[in-house]
Amino acid sequence: MFGSKESSSCLRIGWLLLLGLAFILALLFLRYSLFPGAIDPSVTQYFSIGLAEKARAYNYPLRVLYIVHFILQVVVLFWLLFSSRGQTIYSCIQKIGRRYWLISAISILSVWILVQLVSLPFAYYTGFYWFKLWGFSTQNQVAWWMDYAKNAGIDLLITLVGGLVFFVLVNRLSRSWWLVGAIFFSLWLVVQYLLWPILISPLFNHFSPTSDPGLISMVNTLAQRAGLHINGILVMDASKQTTLANAYFTGIGTTKRIVIYDTLLHNYSFTEIQAVIAHEMGHWKYNDVIQGLIYGVMGSFIAFGLLAFFLKPWMSRYIKKPPELWAALQLILLLLFFVSSPIQNAISREMELRADAFSLELTRNLPAEIQLQKDLSSTSLADLSPPGFIVWFSYDHPPALTRIQALQKEFYLSSVIPKK
Repeated sequence: MFGSKESSSCLRIGWLLLLGLAFILALLFLRYSLFPGAIDPSVTQYFSIGLAEKARAYNYPLRVLYIVHFILQVVVLFWLLFSSRGQTIYSCIQKIGRRYWLISAISILSVWILVQLVSLPFAYYTGFYWFKLWGFSTQNQVAWWMDYAKNAGIDLLITLVGGLVFFVLVNRLSRSWWLVGAIFFSLWLVVQYLLWPILISPLFNHFSPTSDPGLISMVNTLAQRAGLHINGILVMDASKQTTLANAYFTGIGTTKRIVIYDTLLHNYSFTEIQAVIAHEMGHWKYNDVIQGLIYGVMGSFIAFGLLAFFLKPWMSRYIKKPPELWAALQLILLLLFFVSSPIQNAISREMELRADAFSLELTRNLPAEIQLQKDLSSTSLADLSPPGFIVWFSYDHPPALTRIQALQKEFYLSSVIPKK
């Protein structure tokens, strides 16, 4: 089926390694979610034990549900691929018509609907019910479902277009489809980074330039210190969805922007807001979005190469049977994204620590930087003493205690060895 016994053996080993690694990581994540261990005593230097325990209670079910959701998705896709009932579903789709592209589109839609049905209870519980129960959500049911429908519609459109491009490539470029696919995906990443802030984000929130003269003056002062030309700061009406505060840097080229939540402006001190904006300027200064894009392009070529390897059985037998091929693709992508999470998150954590250091360099206000970390963690109920494995696997930002300690170390080093 694979052309030779050697290639068949390599493929089996590859699948065993991928499944085994995913299984081990999932078990470890579940183990540390259920039994996170004692709270680090050093937490009490900045937070109360009561707050740390409350944060544990909030995060506990979210972590368990995350890994249960992943396992359930894997099980459902395995069932769809290898069970007799799954084969029956494939046959029914194949009988709908003789047009290959119609069957391809129906296959994409069918698997998408199945995955959405599996994911919907988890999305509702963690994204609305649990959020609302702990006082973080300001949305009602209707508003939440409207946002969910928008997200689902965008996801379906992207999945359908991307899926049809995939079927064009595998049918017309039997050997080099993965290479061309990686090039197309890389181009899509550039388009997404460029257009998402101005086309998609406004579907969910309103963005407006700040008119606060004090804030504008502070931004200009920080930008001058940083040697940056900032087009401005956009304020997002996050309060229509959440009580939580945040800020982010997004876009490339002419769409680069720093966005801050209105909840941050309303509920945090001026020095804390200054620290947040300085942090985002750090992402701007170090071109973190561009770096993320470069990593994404590099990762896409690796991912598509792995897809070409793992999809060999379905490419040889089912290339003219879109349902089987598409279900296999979804399973492999799910596993690859899962096992590569530690790499992606490690890169993100390093960027965040670097932006923290830059923020401290700009503000020269260690107490405000530490107070910001304390307030952000307290109001969001971030786990103040997360298990090391959970941080390594799933945290795209360092824990609060790690960030505070890094800020103190940076402040000490800059005091002992002044920067030229």
